[in-house]
Amino acid sequence: MSDELKALLSPKSIVIVGASADINRLNGRPPHYLARDGYAGRLYLINPKYRDIAGVPCYPNLDSLPEVPELGVVSVAAKHAIAAIAELGKKGVRVAIVYSSGFAETGPQGKELERELVATARANNMRICGPNNLGLINAFERMPLTFSQYAERPAAPGPIAFVTQSGAFGTAVASLARAWGIGFGYFVSTGNEADITAVEVLGEILDDPRVTVAVAYLEGSRDGARLIAAADKALSMGKPLIVIKVGRFAAGKRAAISHTGSLAGEDAVFDGVIHQHGVIRAYDEVQALDLAAAFAACPVPPAGGIGLITMSGGAGVLMSDCAEELRLEVPVLAPDTQASLNSILPAFAATGNPVDVTAQGAVDTDAFGATLKLVLADPNIGICVVWLQHMHRVADEMVRFFIEARSSFVKPFVVCWQSAPAEAIAKLREARVCVIDGTRRSIVAAAGLMEYGEARRRLVDGPSSRAQREGQPTVVRTGTKTEVMPSLEAMALLSSHGFGMVASRLAADPEQAVRHAEELGFPVAVKIESPDLPHKTEVGGVKLGLTTKAEVAAAASEVLSSAKKNAPQAAIAGILVQKMAVPATELVLGVRRDPSFGPVVMVGLGGIFIEVLKDVVFAAAPVSEADVAYMLQRLQGRALLGGVRGRGAVDRVALVKAICALSQFALAHPEVTELDLNPVFAGPDGTVAVDWLMIRDCPR
Repeated sequence: MSDELKALLSPKSIVIVGASADINRLNGRPPHYLARDGYAGRLYLINPKYRDIAGVPCYPNLDSLPEVPELGVVSVAAKHAIAAIAELGKKGVRVAIVYSSGFAETGPQGKELERELVATARANNMRICGPNNLGLINAFERMPLTFSQYAERPAAPGPIAFVTQSGAFGTAVASLARAWGIGFGYFVSTGNEADITAVEVLGEILDDPRVTVAVAYLEGSRDGARLIAAADKALSMGKPLIVIKVGRFAAGKRAAISHTGSLAGEDAVFDGVIHQHGVIRAYDEVQALDLAAAFAACPVPPAGGIGLITMSGGAGVLMSDCAEELRLEVPVLAPDTQASLNSILPAFAATGNPVDVTAQGAVDTDAFGATLKLVLADPNIGICVVWLQHMHRVADEMVRFFIEARSSFVKPFVVCWQSAPAEAIAKLREARVCVIDGTRRSIVAAAGLMEYGEARRRLVDGPSSRAQREGQPTVVRTGTKTEVMPSLEAMALLSSHGFGMVASRLAADPEQAVRHAEELGFPVAVKIESPDLPHKTEVGGVKLGLTTKAEVAAAASEVLSSAKKNAPQAAIAGILVQKMAVPATELVLGVRRDPSFGPVVMVGLGGIFIEVLKDVVFAAAPVSEADVAYMLQRLQGRALLGGVRGRGAVDRVALVKAICALSQFALAHPEVTELDLNPVFAGPDGTVAVDWLMIRDCPR
C-alpha cells in the first residue's frame, strides 16, 4: 500500500479532532466504539472540554500530543474543518478522514468550501478521505473508526471488503450482510471523494491477503483508468470484484453526431468495460451479497454448463428458465451419468438435467449426496445448484453432507434451501457452504461464478494487449472544435490499418459520377458528400443499386437537388460514388472518446434500426481477441452471426481481427473523437464497411 492509504486503512495511531463524550452524538460514537472493541493502536482525542472520553485521555490541542499520529479524523462543523486540516498538516499528519458535511453536496457555496478544503490539504502535503463520509471499519484489527449504526455491534471480520460512496446505503448493506452471517473485513465510506476515491481504496485493499472478495457501491467513477487498473489487478490476483453501479439511466444524452457517441451516453460504456475486465455487476444489495457469499465459499468453476438437482419438478423448470434467461447452458447429462443416476433414483425420477430426485429425497438423504457427486463429475458440468425444501427432520444429516461435500468436490455447488431451519443455515454459512434461500437468486449467483470463471480464462489472452493502455490519456483534445472528416480521407486512414472498405470515388458533378461508376463497375450507390450532412438519408442524399449510366446520372442530380432543398445552408463537397457490396449480415462498429475510460470500441447489430434496437456492446481499447469474442457473445442478436434466411455465417475470425484493428486505430489516432462504420457487411468472406462517419478534433 502507499504510505497514506496504509495509514488510512491500518493506522498504528489515530487522533480524533472534535471528539465528544456523548455517545448519542455522531462525534461521540467512534471513541466509544474503538475503546469497546479494543483497538490496539494508540488513540488520541482532541477536545479541551474533557479530561478523558471512554477512558481515553483527551488533549486540549494537537500541539500537546506526545507524537505525530498516522491518521487524523476531523469531526467538527464544516466551517472549522479547514482550520483543523491545516493544523493536522502542520503537525505532520499525512492523511485524514473528514466526517464533516456541508460541502459540495449542499450546492455552489459548499463546492467552493470543498475546493478550499482540498487546497488546504494539498498545501500541507496531506490526503483526505471525504468530506461528508462516515469513516471506516477495519474489522481484522478491531478498528471501528466510524459513527455508522453498523458499528453499534462489534464487526465480525470476514474475507470480504466493502467500499461505498454512500454512507447510509452502505450501512444498510453491511447490516444485511451481518444478518446473513457474512463478515466484512473492511467497511470503507468515501463520501464526496474530494480526494481519495472508492476505486483507489479498492486497489489498495486488494493487497491485503486476508481479503478474497471485494464489493463496491458506486454512484459514479471519474477515473476510468484507475477502475480498469483495479479490475485487472483483482482479476489477476483471483479476487472477484463485485460492483453495484447506480445512475444507469441518469447520465443524459451526449451532444454526439454519431450513433456510437449517442449510444455511449447512457450506461452501456461502463457496463461493457467492467465486464471486459472481469468485474461482476450486481443490480441491488441482495444480489451483491449473494454473489459475495458465493465467491467467498466456492472455487472458480471450470468451463461447462450448469447442473440442476431438485426434489421438485416445478422448481427444476423454474431453475431451467432462469438459467436460460441468463444465457447459461443447461446441458443434457452424459449417457453414463444418466445410467448411474437411474441405478440409484426411483424409476419416476428425471435424470436428464434438471435431475429430480423426487420426494424420495426427503426420506433418503443419501440420494442427494450420490446425485450431487455424479452430476459434478459429468464432463459437461462446471457448477451445480441443489434445490431442496423444509427437510427439518433430517436437517442435521443434510448439513453434515453439504459440509463434507464442500471439502470433497473440486467443482463448486450452491445450495438453495427453502424454509430451512435457521440453525442449519447458520452452520452451513459458518462452514463456508454457499446457501441461498431464493430459487432465482441461487441461479444468479451461479451465473456470477461462471461469468468470473470465463473472465479468468480470457485473462490468458488479454494481458499483452491491455498493457498498451498504460500511459494512454483518458481524454485527448487536440483542438477546440470538431469536424466531419471527408469520406475518402477517412477511408484511406481506416484502410491503412487493414480495415476493409468498399471502393469509393468522389465526383464533382453527375457526369463525373457516371465515369466513376463505369470504372468501379455496376451496380453502384451515390451519396451526397457534405461535412454538414452526417446523416445523408435524412435529406434524401442516398441512392442505392444503380445499374446503368442513366440511373447514375439521374440519381446524382437527384441527391444534389434534394440536399440543396432540405439543407440549403450545407456546404456540398460533391457526390460519393461507391461500388455496391454483396449483402451480408449488417453490423455497426464504432469508436468513442469516453470522458472516463478514454477510447472505447463498439460492436452491434447495424443498419437503420440501431437507435431502436440498441443491441451494442462497448469495450475499452485496446481489446484482445478474447475480449472481442466475449463482446460478440454478449449481443442479444448474436444468433444472426451464424447465418439466417439463406445468408452465410459470419467469418468470426475475420470479424474479431477487424474489431481488434479498430481498437488499435483508436489508440493511434487520438484526434478521432467519434467513428461510425454502419453498416459493416460481415459474411463468410470477411467484413467490409459500406458507410462511415468520422469526427475529429482540429484547431480553429
